[in-house]
Amino acid sequence: MPNKRSVVSILIATADTMVGELLAAALNRRRSFRVVAIATTAQEAIEAAKSENLNIALVSAVLMDGPLSGFNILRELRESFPDVKSVMLLNGSENNLAVDAFRAGARGVFRPSLSAFKSLCRCVDRVHAGQIWADSKELSDVMEAFSRLAPMKIVNSEGLRLLTKREEDVVRLLAEGMQNREIACQLGLSEHTVKNYLFHIFDKLGVSSRVELVLYAVSSARRTETENLQFEETDTPQELVHEA
Repeated sequence: MPNKRSVVSILIATADTMVGELLAAALNRRRSFRVVAIATTAQEAIEAAKSENLNIALVSAVLMDGPLSGFNILRELRESFPDVKSVMLLNGSENNLAVDAFRAGARGVFRPSLSAFKSLCRCVDRVHAGQIWADSKELSDVMEAFSRLAPMKIVNSEGLRLLTKREEDVVRLLAEGMQNREIACQLGLSEHTVKNYLFHIFDKLGVSSRVELVLYAVSSARRTETENLQFEETDTPQELVHEA
């Protein structure tokens, strides 16, 4: 039997109580998962976050509060409960919401109607482990949004620049879709030097992967972020695993 620390505590927020109960029953059959609350409104979800030691929040875009009310939960969890990792649950008709979900604070986007339950379990595991979950279309949308951000100028809450001019150059070229080798050629650097810049950027910004950096930048356009970011998709259609 897994020890208590190994069990992932999950909140389910959905407008449909029956769907929430069925999903909870399925997840609870996994010894490593424990659904601790089912919410149908944003207030119920936040109250659960206050009273339970949550690890993962599975949040539908639509709650009893109305269309897209799930985004309010994502933003509140990001601000008030940063240790809780959120996954936005979208249906097949809710297109073009992936970027908004990541911007609001989601660490993954999952479409139950298009994927098997086994994939959802994998999504929960990966997001809990600190990875990002997205399919190729969603990732493409995120990258496009990233490329439309204002010129790179990463600052902290006091307006002080966090990156050097050269580091910002690396991020700018990354946003244009260049790979490490192309960035090195453009800046007259070695590929090894570009990689070193990336690791320094990771350290300065407190991110641990290229994809995390992109999502951080998209969610914080006002602090536009930086780093040389490359990413790889696995053979699993709904999963994006990234390297540091």
